[in-house]
Amino acid sequence: MKKTVIKVTINCQLCKTDVLKAVTKLPGIDIVAVDGQKGTLTVVGDVDPVLVVKRLRKIGKTAQIISVGPPKPPEPKPSILLLPPCCNQCELVGFRYAPYDGGLCNIL
Repeated sequence: MKKTVIKVTINCQLCKTDVLKAVTKLPGIDIVAVDGQKGTLTVVGDVDPVLVVKRLRKIGKTAQIISVGPPKPPEPKPSILLLPPCCNQCELVGFRYAPYDGGLCNIL
């Protein structure tokens, strides 16, 4: 699996949808993202970057490969320990507190 970043001309929302339609038909693609502001297309999967550029040029877009490399590993999410509502053996009741967000609470 690799991450490919391609510079492509994207002028409007129609261009963006045309690029997405053309690229998502290729086999081996896991994730596709288009950034219209930067004019980049990011493809993650087992697909040849040259095939992606050929497909983009076939629909009339100017495309250039910027980088090809391994994708960033996903960041591990913190695990949350869920307590049961009560324990029948020791008769303890579990409480969960909402995290403090720094705001003021309104007490009536």
